[in-house]
Amino acid sequence: MSDQEARGRGKLEAPDLSEKGGLKAGRPQRSDERLFLQVLAFGGCADARAVGTHLERGGATGAVYADLNDPRGIAVVTMSLAPDFFVDTLRPLLTSGPCASLTAKPDYTMFGRTYSLGYEPELRETLIERPRRTVLNPAWPWAVWYPLRRSGRFVQLSEQEQRAILAEHGAVGMTFGAADYAHDIRLACHGLDRDDNDFIIGLTHPGDAEDAADVSVSRPARSFPGGQGRVAKLGRFYSVALAFRRQVRSPSCRFPRERSGDTSISRSPSWRWAAFTSGR
Repeated sequence: MSDQEARGRGKLEAPDLSEKGGLKAGRPQRSDERLFLQVLAFGGCADARAVGTHLERGGATGAVYADLNDPRGIAVVTMSLAPDFFVDTLRPLLTSGPCASLTAKPDYTMFGRTYSLGYEPELRETLIERPRRTVLNPAWPWAVWYPLRRSGRFVQLSEQEQRAILAEHGAVGMTFGAADYAHDIRLACHGLDRDDNDFIIGLTHPGDAEDAADVSVSRPARSFPGGQGRVAKLGRFYSVALAFRRQVRSPSCRFPRERSGDTSISRSPSWRWAAFTSGR
């Protein structure tokens, strides 16, 4: 590169990749931290509890599910602030101990990160604390996970029209949360998903099998008012039912904020075991 080219590039402003929230104490919120989550499915598991114990001891935080449609099937949901965790820590754990004999089901893999819309009153709560609590909350043992891809029609809308649809979508979600029917985890997966999906949605709730079916069908169907024709793909769906759970704490599982003495999220269990049912 010539000196002239270097000087020209030096004038370029670096893009702002931070997540943005609403004003707090009169100042805009920004954060470079995001919570990454991954859902992996496996077959050939004789003891889901042994897998959970192995992962917890290895420093992972998340949940293990037993597949109701496969007596030897499980899924593992893990989370971390650092994407390197999934290669440097999780990968060796999943190829050792009770995980060594598992058979991967890549068609059910989902990986994404939390994101903001720009007006959240508490940015860290949105990006890190709430999603983590939602996955680990033992009072919400049922869940549905599914991917979503928007159609080109949505992208062609103006920013104002997009915000209106997303606000209506959020309002529907709030009604489910207020009634304790479902609590959502929203992840962006642009460029990370094998099938080119845009988002991953996780819904957790305290109901029984009948409620699980109701939520898995009605919540996604009602979540896009005014947006008909603007969703290109919805699902496949992963429905979850409680089998058993265990609450443990491990210092190695704590996030940086917890080490600094903030215990606002440290009461959540490091691992929760539940049953997992995969559906196409």
